[in-house]
Amino acid sequence: MSNVRPDSMERITTPELADKFIAEQIAEVRAQVGDKKVLLALSGGVDSSVVAALLIKAIGKQLVCVHVNHGLMRKGESEQVIEVFKNQLDANLIYIDATDRFLDLLAGVSEPEKKRKIIGGEFIKVFDEEAGKLEGISFLAQGTIYPDILESDGVKAHHNVGGLPEDMQFELVEPVKLLYKDEVRVVGKALGLPATMVDRQPFPGPGLGVRCLGAITRDRLNALREADAILREEFDIAGLSTHVWQYFIAVPDMKSVGVKNDKRYEGWPAIIRAVNTTDAMSATIEEIPYAVLHKITARITAEVEGINRVLYDLTPKPIGTIEWE
Repeated sequence: MSNVRPDSMERITTPELADKFIAEQIAEVRAQVGDKKVLLALSGGVDSSVVAALLIKAIGKQLVCVHVNHGLMRKGESEQVIEVFKNQLDANLIYIDATDRFLDLLAGVSEPEKKRKIIGGEFIKVFDEEAGKLEGISFLAQGTIYPDILESDGVKAHHNVGGLPEDMQFELVEPVKLLYKDEVRVVGKALGLPATMVDRQPFPGPGLGVRCLGAITRDRLNALREADAILREEFDIAGLSTHVWQYFIAVPDMKSVGVKNDKRYEGWPAIIRAVNTTDAMSATIEEIPYAVLHKITARITAEVEGINRVLYDLTPKPIGTIEWE
């Protein structure tokens, strides 16, 4: 397959077209891989999940999926990866809970770029260690999609598993590299993946690490995870999740005084960010009905230990980036 998407290629918009694409890819993958093993870093994001489901259909247990939980996942994400891939699809899945390893390395580190580097670098190390334990892996599967190729001439830095030992020469398997994100979602649904996984919004590689602002502590990270889950749940209930591109909570490393049970106490603020964009280069602010904001505020302040204020970020991009860090 060439790296340039031909204009004549039909866009995958229906289940029928998705089924046709899946059948073609299964044949291509089987021809490429034969009886060899394929390794995939399964993050639980849309692209890697769809690639995993497609390859399981094509080569079954010849695919080895490695899911590394760095402790910075959203609530329920790693559990869903295990439920869908191990329990439902009977995948050859290696699950690594590296929470302590990552959080210990991040202790006291407040500089955003340094945090990202630690998380990215350690992820590669963990993945390397697991890859080194496996016998006879000949291929590396990746969830590269067409915009990645357009942006970077075929190299997706944070997806490419850099730093693998020199003697491990992998050939790449990239079954969705000519598709756009919306097409990947159609294919994922045709493969039977749950909508909660296929329609998942973009999530940075460092995960909640870039939303737990400043030096990450376990208690504040936990508060962020719980508050974010409430925000997502209420957006689902209000019907906002389908037309807001990205929405999340950020929790800064600062406290203010609040009152609870007639006592003054200090807590962190939870900052709501909800934006719409077509290309992530610029973003507009979604107008959330006040009734929804009030409900989210009431729930977060009542249910999440340590959070005593909820703020709404009204800044478009430019001037504010989508993420805070």
